Amino acid sequence: MTDPAARTHSQRNGGPRSSPTRDQLAAWRAFLRAHASITRALEVELLAEQDLPLASYDVLVQLAEAPDRRLRMTELADAVLLSRSGVTRLVDRLEKGGLVARCPVENDGRGVAARLTDAGLDRLRTASRTHLRGVAHHFVNRLDEADLRVLERISRRLAGD
Repeated sequence: MTDPAARTHSQRNGGPRSSPTRDQLAAWRAFLRAHASITRALEVELLAEQDLPLASYDVLVQLAEAPDRRLRMTELADAVLLSRSGVTRLVDRLEKGGLVARCPVENDGRGVAARLTDAGLDRLRTASRTHLRGVAHHFVNRLDEADLRVLERISRRLAGD
């Protein structure tokens, strides 16, 4: 007989299954609804106040946080969870607006990077006020500190961190 204390988390929760239970699906759907609701609200606010889509804001943030404010296009696609073609089209639009510039990758004749321009950094700083206010309103203020710690731990586990 197996010691109940020695069972894994997966086993305690019914073990590995080929399909989720009704309660597990309810948790999954609640997670999806919460994500969609918050993302939609942040998108609406950024568009209304800054005329900037959330995906564009995300690209500007990723570039601002990167060394030398630049990332290879493939790295940028991975960072913002878009396809390479999707990032290419988005960078095209941001480049036309003067917020991003393409530049060659040193020591790689075929590599191309996206670099945040000074105008892009200024635009990001302005848009950040709207976005961070929205994150506080739609996310942070709805949870207590313990909830936030648990959610971060769970989210890191789900992301494979």
